[in-house]
Amino acid sequence: MGVLKIEMFGSDVLRKPAAEITEVDDELRALIKDMFETMYHAEGIGLAGPQVGVTRRVLVADVNDEGGAPFALINPRIVEQSSELDKADEGCLSIPGLNSLVERAESVVVEGLNENGEPVRIEGGGLLARCLQHEIDHLDGVLFIDRLSPLKRNMLIKKWKNLQKREAAEKPRAGAKRAG
Repeated sequence: MGVLKIEMFGSDVLRKPAAEITEVDDELRALIKDMFETMYHAEGIGLAGPQVGVTRRVLVADVNDEGGAPFALINPRIVEQSSELDKADEGCLSIPGLNSLVERAESVVVEGLNENGEPVRIEGGGLLARCLQHEIDHLDGVLFIDRLSPLKRNMLIKKWKNLQKREAAEKPRAGAKRAG
């Protein structure tokens, strides 16, 4: 398949909680491969199933500045999180062009399965912790803007709508001729 279509803000699939995966098979491994390819193509550090229209609990991540290897997680769940909070800038491949300061746990411990169906436990802080929390939120139908104050969220949604209008106006009309 290759690069998949990333669902954008407003798509119903982004608001649906993803279903637990009961079987780790070649079809799921192929999806994971395509999700990695899609994430890299979009220049992201994480991608969850619902972002590519798949309501299954799977995510991929590559937080390369943390020194770790890229990984996939199936049925991930946060089993521990620090009481210390960290506020940092956050964006999303499903809401391109928008970012805001989001408060999250400074460190987390996540358990799930790898692409071979083997149990894994990931302990992370900093950007890795933020990425894991962000992607697991996607699996629960939660977007980063939901973690903002209503005022800030409404301001960002208004900005998003304006960006969409601007992009639509810049696209050539159907049937219009374009120069070389």
